[in-house]
Amino acid sequence: MRLPLRLEGDASRTIALPFGVWNEARTRDVFAQIEQLTDDQVARELERIRMQFTPRHANLEALFEEHYRMAAETAGHSNPLPRERRLLVGAYFTMEYSFQSAALFNPSIVPHPDQSSAPPGGLRFLMSLRAVGEGHVSSVVFASGAITARHKLRLDPFGSLSARVRPDPDREYLKPLFARKLREIHADGEPVELILAGLPERFTLGQFEARVEALRPIHGSPAFEEAVQSARWLARSNYSVELPRGQRIEEFVLFPNSANESRGIEDMRMVRFVDDDDSVTYYGTYSAFNGQFVLPMLMETHDFRRLQMHTLNGAAAKNKGFALFPRRVNGHYCMCGRIDGRRLFIMYSDHVHFWESATPLAEPRFPWELQLIGNCGSPIETPEGWLLLTHGVGPMRRYCIGAMLLDLNDPLRIIGRLREPLLSPTDVEREGYVPNVVYSCGGLVFRDRLYLPYAMSDEATSFAVIPVDPLLDELKRCGP
Repeated sequence: MRLPLRLEGDASRTIALPFGVWNEARTRDVFAQIEQLTDDQVARELERIRMQFTPRHANLEALFEEHYRMAAETAGHSNPLPRERRLLVGAYFTMEYSFQSAALFNPSIVPHPDQSSAPPGGLRFLMSLRAVGEGHVSSVVFASGAITARHKLRLDPFGSLSARVRPDPDREYLKPLFARKLREIHADGEPVELILAGLPERFTLGQFEARVEALRPIHGSPAFEEAVQSARWLARSNYSVELPRGQRIEEFVLFPNSANESRGIEDMRMVRFVDDDDSVTYYGTYSAFNGQFVLPMLMETHDFRRLQMHTLNGAAAKNKGFALFPRRVNGHYCMCGRIDGRRLFIMYSDHVHFWESATPLAEPRFPWELQLIGNCGSPIETPEGWLLLTHGVGPMRRYCIGAMLLDLNDPLRIIGRLREPLLSPTDVEREGYVPNVVYSCGGLVFRDRLYLPYAMSDEATSFAVIPVDPLLDELKRCGP
């Protein structure tokens, strides 16, 4: 059953970003011109800015101060300015960015970490969605809602003020793991070995930069600078963000923060992971895209207040669409992915960030999926087995959602697989930025119902509710 709910692009949702702060000539000109303004002119202009933009952004003046410092560094401007002039300079180097103006799609869903306001007998949930804005840059946003005991679904309004959070690079890097990842991305070689040779087993970004500066006068060359950029790119791809006090996750925008994310953060697949000691961690696998290469990434959090972002590593950590199982299987982390771009694989690891080998699970088989198959989020545990939602691509690049049932103890054993799609694009859903597509990054089972948020043609998001028992019966009837 499809629900009459729709989440879509909203141009009114904006964040404040730096603007032109790296243009040396422009920053110098703006500083010089603002220094010529009278105090009254500065006060009047700043008051207009405050009236127009303060209601739209949290901590706007703190952002102005930050962008002022960035511009001052670029311009080489060392003369201290009064606070009002600093704020005005910062405003000239700030822009609004409408991060959700074009589309809102590819959702995943998990139980909300805070169930204190759940309806009686119901469940609160948290969703991740891919938002697309100006320049077709993708970011991840979050939405919340609740399911009642009578299977009514409601969505909470998005936060009135949205904000990104400045990332903190990892405090330390393990040299053997760092070198290993550089080899995987083919960024190793003599210059890298030279840099790493002078670093301790655990090193900081500051120590890395100091080592580079010490070597540059002697070994500086195009090959050396290329190695520095690759290593710096990797270091800054591993970071954390922490929400300010009072900011809700629904107001947070995970906007590209590192070079490897410069063109977007795509298709987060969230899962509530329960470890053997009953501790709970929320993970989210996603793809970072820099316009040329895709890098698989992993978000990790316990409370959606502090979120850690790290690269997925190993020979099997390549391509898109990784989905972590919600618990260990036979004592190991377990992942489903499409590492060759066409088939589904199962992977095991003792370290959630490293995946060295993969075993094929399934390949395209039925007419509606002959182009390629992938998963639609983390497998869902049921008494009958792991319910794995899939997507398949058929003629005319038509995306449909299917399902498999995997053995609980041996996920490589397929118990059942739908011969026909579980969900196909309707005449209305097929129209969009990428036509003929329904797609999801994860569903949730609650009280014998599968709640499946799904994207419609890379434009908007809706929901389907599917009784679980008839679906499992059909999967078992179909067989492998």
